[in-house]
Amino acid sequence: MSYKDIYTQWCTDPYFDEDTKAELKALTDEKEIEDRFYRQLEFGTGGLRGVIGAGTNRMNIYTVRQATQGLANYIISQNAQDKGVAIGYDSRIMSPEFADEAALCLNANGIKTYIFESLRPTPEVSFAVKEFGCTAGIMVTASHNPREYNGYKVYWADGAQITPPHDTGILAEVAKITSFDQVKTMDKAEATAAGLYNVIPEDFEDKYMANLKAQSIHPEVIKEMAKDFTIVYTPLNGTGNVPVRRVLKELGFEKVHVVKEQEAPDGDFPTLPNPNPELPQAFDLAVKLAGEVDADIILATDPDADRLGVYCKAPAGYDGPTQGGYISFTGNMSGMLIAEYILNERQATNTMPSNPTLVTTIVTTDMAKVISEAHGVEVIEVLTGFKYIGEQIKLFEQAGNKNNNYVFGLEESYGCLAGTYARDKDAVVAVMMLCEVASWYKKQGKTLWDAMLDMYEKYGYFREGQQAITLKGMDGAAQIQEMMTNARNNPPKQLGSYKVLAVRDYKLDERVDMVTGEKTSTGLPSSNVLYYELENNAWACIRPSGTEPKIKFYFGVKGTSLADSQAKMDEVKDSLLELFS
Repeated sequence: MSYKDIYTQWCTDPYFDEDTKAELKALTDEKEIEDRFYRQLEFGTGGLRGVIGAGTNRMNIYTVRQATQGLANYIISQNAQDKGVAIGYDSRIMSPEFADEAALCLNANGIKTYIFESLRPTPEVSFAVKEFGCTAGIMVTASHNPREYNGYKVYWADGAQITPPHDTGILAEVAKITSFDQVKTMDKAEATAAGLYNVIPEDFEDKYMANLKAQSIHPEVIKEMAKDFTIVYTPLNGTGNVPVRRVLKELGFEKVHVVKEQEAPDGDFPTLPNPNPELPQAFDLAVKLAGEVDADIILATDPDADRLGVYCKAPAGYDGPTQGGYISFTGNMSGMLIAEYILNERQATNTMPSNPTLVTTIVTTDMAKVISEAHGVEVIEVLTGFKYIGEQIKLFEQAGNKNNNYVFGLEESYGCLAGTYARDKDAVVAVMMLCEVASWYKKQGKTLWDAMLDMYEKYGYFREGQQAITLKGMDGAAQIQEMMTNARNNPPKQLGSYKVLAVRDYKLDERVDMVTGEKTSTGLPSSNVLYYELENNAWACIRPSGTEPKIKFYFGVKGTSLADSQAKMDEVKDSLLELFS
């Protein structure tokens, strides 16, 4: 059927509710109708994500049910229906409704569900999957996307987001659901009475908190500095408010100030165009409050509390850029501060496990390798996406931790995980660790910026950046595909003054040495990613986003000073983007 035929079906079929039909009949823009119906909302390797609204290419109760039926069929094919599925949701519009629709579809297929009674952070769902011994988990969220989005992430029994073979297996089952008469659902009261729909008890939160606090290395330093260390925190109207404040209070931090306008859960995000802690405007209100209370650090978590943004008060004599007197940290910078602290202090306190291993991604700072080498810690690089970091924890445990013990994992996109209680990035534990790190340095008379400068001087002035081009709709998707094809077929020999030494094509599992022409395997799973190894410790990378209509560009350099690394990064960035202008 054409997109127009499907549109007509949605407007007339009694299966669809009257509000859905009214929304669709009110549309007058043909391009809008086409965008809503030209395809089925893609169930990617992590799950669903899209704009909320009526249509096959939108997030709504019908597309949620359809995808969940595919998941249910896969679970049944694995004879794993008896173990159940844990379900959580964040503060976004329709999140509770989508969580219920997913639960009742699973219940109608005879699969037990464990659902949180109210909104929770993404990592707590990962934790719940493991704690309840579930087959899978669902987190209803669109993470840091704009307010019009929602989606859901799917987890498997290890608590990590789905990876091969389960991701491709679920994708195949979802693709088989071609009509809504294949989709099952049931009444909530009946599901509850049958013991299929189960609400997770309140005391479950205590277990999660205990695991978070177990990651603290120097709780005595927190207690010593508690009265002299001031924190401003904003949950950006998301899920972080309760767990972040609780863990900081239980650890002993006394001066925690929350941005009132962004405290309560609100899917409209009324003070924000985009609830993303990577963006400076997300910190406007927090910076204002920090100036009033003379805060040492400012912290912001995204709506599902798996990403953390960090600012610190500029020290005396600092003459660089600030936002209201506060310095912004990238995800690479905050991650490296936590990593250095964990590696140093685990060794100093004799709590480092044997065969310690740090896991990072191919687009994360190369400083991770240098720090790890300095501490005698192995580094494993994986593809972009924290699910691949979580997968490594599973693989280590399956091998009996004989060769590797996970100590820390991070990715450039403001996500990290200390501990193995969960298998996804956790902004709540990141807040806790970052506050401990900052207290540790304040005791020494240093700010986080001072500590960062010490690391630059010790390990090198690593600098990284990212830029994205948004191309929406059917035409945009075709443009992104064409850009990747052209880049794949015409690899650059130089980016600025940097020679391209090798090109890694992860889709083809091929690394080509540009000097010798030798071809070798990348050693990682297939993914539509191109990576350029440049001379002088520089690199660049291109990949389509898995969650938004964007193509993303990453780049990194190593300089001799802040100014030198910034200039080098700008050169690589400008040259890379020029190829696609």
